[in-house]
Amino acid sequence: MNGKRKGNTDMPDTTTVKAESMPSHSRHTIEQYIQSPERLRQLYRRTLAVVIISQLLGGAGLAAGVTVGALLAQDMLGTESYAGLPTALLTLGSAVAALMVGRLTQRSGRRAGLATGFLLGGAGAVGIIAAAAADQVWLLFLSFIVYGAGTATNLQARYAGSDLALPSQRAKSISLALVSTTFGAVAGPSLVEVTGHAAESVGLPTLAGPFMLGAVAFTLAGLFLLAFLRPDPHVIAKAIAQAQLAEGSQTAVARQTNKRGIVIGASVMIITQAVMVSIMTMTPIHMKHHGHSLGDVGLVIGIHVAAMYLPSIVTGALIDRIGRTAMVYAAGLTLLSAGLVAALSPSDSMPLLILALALLGLGWNIGLISGTTLIVDSTDPATRAKTQGSVDVFVSLSGASGGVLSGMVVAGTSYAMLSLGGSLLSLILIPIVVWNQSTSRQRA
Repeated sequence: MNGKRKGNTDMPDTTTVKAESMPSHSRHTIEQYIQSPERLRQLYRRTLAVVIISQLLGGAGLAAGVTVGALLAQDMLGTESYAGLPTALLTLGSAVAALMVGRLTQRSGRRAGLATGFLLGGAGAVGIIAAAAADQVWLLFLSFIVYGAGTATNLQARYAGSDLALPSQRAKSISLALVSTTFGAVAGPSLVEVTGHAAESVGLPTLAGPFMLGAVAFTLAGLFLLAFLRPDPHVIAKAIAQAQLAEGSQTAVARQTNKRGIVIGASVMIITQAVMVSIMTMTPIHMKHHGHSLGDVGLVIGIHVAAMYLPSIVTGALIDRIGRTAMVYAAGLTLLSAGLVAALSPSDSMPLLILALALLGLGWNIGLISGTTLIVDSTDPATRAKTQGSVDVFVSLSGASGGVLSGMVVAGTSYAMLSLGGSLLSLILIPIVVWNQSTSRQRA
């Protein structure tokens, strides 16, 4: 851990921790971490390492639905009007899964919640493959909902790194979890043609190929977390908070609960998600209409996904250094630029499409990490996971709305009008931050 924790004199006495709040088989282990700041630092670093490895795997599963989900639906439905439905259903499934993972984490810890979500995502990918093979649209849509559990869990994992982090390390911890998604998330779109050929070789439709990768990636991520995310960081964090409360540190714990901060953080993530998903969903369809190859689509989406995750390590450091508020402004302006470039670019210009989608990914990255950090800052460890899951429900629903409406907007108007609308929506982030500054002092 980069920050310095105080010595044992500032750590709670283990005799104050309510025994009934901990699993009996792990009570002694938990007490050891409460007593030793050094062991706690080691657990923090180990937790980050486990989360990073799981995200390397989970990123590959995340990218499959983003890259070819709309194209697969268009092929099976024979129309583009509902091509945004897979993304909408995926994000709807993500919303349900976010609530489930959050509540399961609150009850049983990060390990149980994250592993369950990833394994469900793997099962959903298998269902999509089966639907494509049997040409069953109902099974495709149902499977996209289940597949959304993997997507939700991939995002929920960002919280795991912050459970044991100091306030000055939270954004960096969240960013490390996100940046580790980059390899798999970028490799996924880049392997669209390769996995498509693999699918054809076993008699499956070409567009089922990326979901073969997704099934393996999500399943391996879930099994890895199940095996190695122990002792559970969320259980340890709750025990420490409870011990501090029991010894009379109610003021310190109460300071962590800030409803206004939760509202601001959630609003930032909701708007960011809606703008990103709506433009991203229809970009492959837009490109296909103007003669771009599947390889071109994979390249643009791959760069977009890289921009979503790769800048995370810098983003997190900036948020911790210059503050949450300034970076929310940066998110709004970056998303505004992305929408304008996408709206005004010639349809056959690959460089400008790449620029627009890269800016879109970067704006999402800044908004998500800023909003997530605000949520962690503003919640009590005793209820943090449940709150995080509930907030991510609304984030996913905003993505679902953006996904389903994007197809209708493009069918009724154009991709340029969709992009312009997204850029205008991103401007709402600025008055949200102004309101927050005028009513409360932002924690750095």
